[in-house]
Amino acid sequence: MTQPFAPRLRRPLAVLLCAQLLLGASGATEMPALASSVRWPTPAPDSRTLTAQAAPNFEAPSATHCARPVRTYETPGMPRVSDNLEERRYAEAPKEYRASPSVKPSPTAPKPMPAGAALADAIAEAPPASIAPAPAARAPAELQAPIQAQRPANEPVTAGMVDDNADFGEYLAFHGRTQVPHRERDVSARYLLQVRDARGAVVPDAEVAVQAANGAAMWARTDAGGRAWLHPNAFDKAQSAVYEVTVRKNGRLGTAFLQRGQKNAVDVVLGGKPGAVPARAKLDLVFLIDATGSMDDEIAKLKATLRTIADQVARLPSRPDTCFGLVAYRDRGDEFLVRRHDFTNDLNAFQGVLDALRAAGGGDYPEAMNEAFNETVHKLSWRGNDTTRLVVLLADAPPHLDYGGPQYDDDMVAALGKGIKVFSVGASGLDKQGEYIQRQIAQYTGGRFVFLTYKDAANPASGPGTQTVHDVGNYSVQTLDKLIVRLVSEELGRLPSGG
Repeated sequence: MTQPFAPRLRRPLAVLLCAQLLLGASGATEMPALASSVRWPTPAPDSRTLTAQAAPNFEAPSATHCARPVRTYETPGMPRVSDNLEERRYAEAPKEYRASPSVKPSPTAPKPMPAGAALADAIAEAPPASIAPAPAARAPAELQAPIQAQRPANEPVTAGMVDDNADFGEYLAFHGRTQVPHRERDVSARYLLQVRDARGAVVPDAEVAVQAANGAAMWARTDAGGRAWLHPNAFDKAQSAVYEVTVRKNGRLGTAFLQRGQKNAVDVVLGGKPGAVPARAKLDLVFLIDATGSMDDEIAKLKATLRTIADQVARLPSRPDTCFGLVAYRDRGDEFLVRRHDFTNDLNAFQGVLDALRAAGGGDYPEAMNEAFNETVHKLSWRGNDTTRLVVLLADAPPHLDYGGPQYDDDMVAALGKGIKVFSVGASGLDKQGEYIQRQIAQYTGGRFVFLTYKDAANPASGPGTQTVHDVGNYSVQTLDKLIVRLVSEELGRLPSGG
């Protein structure tokens, strides 16, 4: 079992003197006394209140292989104790109508029923005539227009992509002009960490701890290029002036200091003899999919192109040893809440579980993304050292923020700590809230935001094209399968020579 990362933070005299000189140049007068050790806790219940002394309750990636049959686990759907029938009808309508900004749930829609004791009291007090079976679900009259023909099954799905870390100023501007419900994590202060060995080669999948004197801390793993983005405001409300950065891998240790406001990257060199570069790259690739009824087109296309994606990834120059995982989710009241298929290297078996996936259920517009993302990060058998870990999140709705269970911002923080990078794919019908949250997850974990494109941006039935309703610019368009392969290829291409 992988032990929590708890090194004693060594402070050679030369390092301290350099840090003091740096602080003196910026006007600071003293070196803060930093905490003596760090750990790897998961964000629970709210990582913004955790400190380095919090007891860890998750393990670092530690699986050694995925040569196993597909193992399937299911979280049953929970009873839906309250529902807004008009919103349900709206959500289950064809997505080309649901996505239209001119079509909204009726303002006279009934309010959600109370739950628990309040529900029982409401029923007891209601006159008998008011208690009647719910009418059969039908689309509202304004949605009962002729349904446009579905796209041919063999028609390509086109998509664009933006890198919000590469154009960070525009991403912050998007944050400022998009006011939607979400879980706040302040990423306005952002610093790049670059880890290299004594030869100057990048060091992928190194464990990183960033700690302030007040005990506030964050954890990360470097990506295939030996990099990680650090966001001190996301974990340290006190906005400390200095943070100690500790990096370790295979018994080698390196330290540095991050001073708030510095313009240059945080460079850490791991001491000791550089480790051998693996002869073959290891890739853990997960498809995290919204499997509610409106996702039928996207799931069908993924089924048809998985073999192409896998074959093209297998032919990449690094010849990766690839493990595939699948996590599907719906919502409360459906057949299942989350169904996860753990990693396997048996592509035929994996294709089988994907072929068996059906789009159904859903109900109200938000879905159980929080619960599914939590299981993806914490319950799959992610492999340990020297593994590139990627998630392709495909969804057309935001998560429920009102369920009181896991929350996506806590798990994106945990994902960074485990070295899991998320490529969020916005399917047709994704609203502003969904776009905001998907971009949050992708940016924080170092991934990209991908979005489907059409001839007519507002009409998914118009077929493949270059237009999108999302708040993005300066993007190129490819078919979705080629874009996924491109992103995987770029990530593996950052590995040091020989990997």
